[in-house]
Amino acid sequence: MSAPQIPNLHTLRRGVGRRGGRGRGVASGVAESNNETNQTRKDAIVQSTDTDAATSRLSAVEAGYLDDPFAKLLTHGGNVDRRLPLMNRGTYVRTVAIDRLVDEFLRSTRKCARQIISLGAGSDSRFFRLKTKYPDICLSYHEFDFPTNTAAKIHQMQTPSFAHSLKGLCNMDLPSSSTSLSNDGAQNDSFQLQADSCHYHLHPLDLRTLTNPKRNQDQINLSGLGISLDVPTLLLSECCLIYLPPEDADSVLSYFTSAFHPAIPVAVVIYEPIRPHDAFGRTMVSNLTARGIHLQTLHAHDSLAAQKERLGKHGLGSMAGKETGGAEAADIDFIWQTWIEEAEKGRVEGLEWMDEVEEWRLLARHYCVAWGWRETSDNVIDSVFEPWAQLPMQDEGA
Repeated sequence: MSAPQIPNLHTLRRGVGRRGGRGRGVASGVAESNNETNQTRKDAIVQSTDTDAATSRLSAVEAGYLDDPFAKLLTHGGNVDRRLPLMNRGTYVRTVAIDRLVDEFLRSTRKCARQIISLGAGSDSRFFRLKTKYPDICLSYHEFDFPTNTAAKIHQMQTPSFAHSLKGLCNMDLPSSSTSLSNDGAQNDSFQLQADSCHYHLHPLDLRTLTNPKRNQDQINLSGLGISLDVPTLLLSECCLIYLPPEDADSVLSYFTSAFHPAIPVAVVIYEPIRPHDAFGRTMVSNLTARGIHLQTLHAHDSLAAQKERLGKHGLGSMAGKETGGAEAADIDFIWQTWIEEAEKGRVEGLEWMDEVEEWRLLARHYCVAWGWRETSDNVIDSVFEPWAQLPMQDEGA
């Protein structure tokens, strides 16, 4: 069976922002201007993929796969056409897998404050779902994305229907004075929500500014953004870093993971496509390229082993001395088969008839979740990531 038209089957989203620079002379100035225009065009394509993510999530919710009262409220227009069953199931498994890792992290640290940083979050609703599920949680939640995307999210959040749900489900109010927006729609400052010990921060920030050597990084320090460097922290990247050149993606991970003292438990969860070298993978890459979507780190981290190795290079994994940790990865097919209970799989399978089972398995084997963590064995916070070590693990050859 031929590979499906992957661009229409995936929620490839997340992003970073605009790269600037200077040229010298007329010729170099024109070239620089053209390069910046091309980069701006490429960035706009990445920004627009958040619409794919939002509509895929809403389709899965309306089909009964997921329970998310905020999905419709954060989707522009609030209405979508039903996606194919294999797309809905893919969105479901991806969401359930990351939710499980997040839930285990939060439950293991219930008695202490904790923090989540989501890169390229777009219209994601995870914070609001968490606040509904854990109303008394002590959580600081930070999202980073293009100013264009954060402005669009704020626009959706400022609707009366969202404000009503936010109050009723999360017991939170929108700030009385909204974040200021510039004429081009760019957000000037972080958007914040606060309720007791729960804080939500939405940062309009191009992640490349964190690693651009032409910019003084002291101007963008994590503490200045309200990020605590002394609490257990989980970093999420759902199809975000993959749009960066490998060296920039590594620099972004290093920027965050190295900011925390080794005694502070830190973890990273990554969701990305893998296995671009077989027939299905080549078609996937070709179709996405035709849409102008370039997965720049795909070949650098093209397998489960490569994803685990990547996490290990950033200090996540088994270490010597008093430090402990791990680095694991599993594809979506394995997660569907082993992480989800039989009764729940039966419920999901009963929602829609799927006649493209072979395509579903091919698709699911070309996406993975990778997770890595570190902590010290004598930390006063006992075994923050102990539940992660108990999850079913996939052998690379599987």
